[in-house]
Amino acid sequence: MMNKDVVGDKGGIGEGNQVFRKRIKGAELADFLQTIRQLGVDVDDLLFLCVGTDRSTGDALGPLVGMMLEDAGYPHVIGTLKSPLDAGNIKERLSALPQGKLVIAIDACLGQPASLASYQVSNQPLEPGKSLGKQLPAIGDYTIAAIVNVDGGNKYSILQSTPLYRVYLMVGEIVEAVKNVFPIR
Repeated sequence: MMNKDVVGDKGGIGEGNQVFRKRIKGAELADFLQTIRQLGVDVDDLLFLCVGTDRSTGDALGPLVGMMLEDAGYPHVIGTLKSPLDAGNIKERLSALPQGKLVIAIDACLGQPASLASYQVSNQPLEPGKSLGKQLPAIGDYTIAAIVNVDGGNKYSILQSTPLYRVYLMVGEIVEAVKNVFPIR
């Protein structure tokens, strides 16, 4: 059941209308996005919400993805290095989003050692800041959460010390998957 406070109102679609959440590797991102494409969704129907900040290497994944998608010509991208979508502005920025778009929320997260450099994908909203104890609105119809580092201890410190190279590789995997499945014409 969708929460009325969720940004994006198409949740629960895809894969036979069943809720799904699974961990995948970068090579499988295109397959995940293809499930969205098969619904007849086109680039103009999509809104990418790229959550994070440029002030932490681990949490810069979203804004880096947003910048690269915007640079590639994707028309509906919120959250870039120039204008991040983060805990400090998410509530006000969400109120000005274009309506009628299918929302793919992209963010970094922490996980188990075996999940490092994997992605948690779902046809349910993303809960940004949840692991850091923040109470922010759930966002998205679909979620790509990149597991950039191992959870444990001081989460802020872990995100701050996440290797930029790992984040950069994961950003590249997400952007390439989007470009392959939803090419700009």
